Amino acid sequence: MDCKLVGPETLCFCTHRYKQHKTDLEAIPQQCPIDLPCQVTGCQCRAYLYVPLNGSQPIRCRCKHFADQHSAAPGFTCNTCSKCSGFHSCFTCACGQPAYAHDTVVETKQERLAQEKPVGQDIPYAAMGGLTGFSSLAEGYMRLDDSGIVGTSSQVSSLRRPEEDDMAFFERRYQERMKMEKAAKWKGKAPLPSATKPS
Repeated sequence: MDCKLVGPETLCFCTHRYKQHKTDLEAIPQQCPIDLPCQVTGCQCRAYLYVPLNGSQPIRCRCKHFADQHSAAPGFTCNTCSKCSGFHSCFTCACGQPAYAHDTVVETKQERLAQEKPVGQDIPYAAMGGLTGFSSLAEGYMRLDDSGIVGTSSQVSSLRRPEEDDMAFFERRYQERMKMEKAAKWKGKAPLPSATKPS
C-alpha cells in the first residue's frame, strides 16, 4: 500500500520541500532506488526522505528530539545530544507499521504499471510527485479511489451507481461506513444479564 503520496509541498527530512529536490531528470537512472538530491545550496541531503507527521506535529526520535534537530547527512545523527546514534522514531503509521519500517520510494510510471499499482494522469511538472487528485492527499487506507488510471478504479466504478457524481458517491460510501461502525459498536454492547436476585 502507498501509505502517503508525496506532493510538491511535502517536507523532506532535511526540512526542504519535494519541489526543492532534483525531480526533473533528463534520463531516468537505472539504479534503484532513484535518489532525488536536495538543490538548496549547502544542504547535505542526498535523497528525498519523507518524514511523517503526527497530525500537524513532527515526529520525535527515540532521543526525544525532532527530525529537524538531526543532521540531513546520511546517518541522521542528532545535533542536540550525543547519545543518539541516528534518527529512529517509534511513531506508528495509520497502516499499523512503525515509521522505521517504511521506505520512501520514487517510481516511474512504467514501474508502477508493471506492478499494477495506480498511476495518475500525465502532468507536465515532475515535482507534483504522486498527487493526481484531491483523494491522493489522504493517507493510503483512507483513499476511496486511486485517482489514477489503473489499480482499484474498476472496483470503485463497480460500486458507483450510474446516476451518482463524485460527491454523492463518496457521501454514500461514508454513510455506509458510519452505519457499519455504529452496528459493530452496538454489537459489542450486548445487554448485561439482570443483577436482581430471584425472590
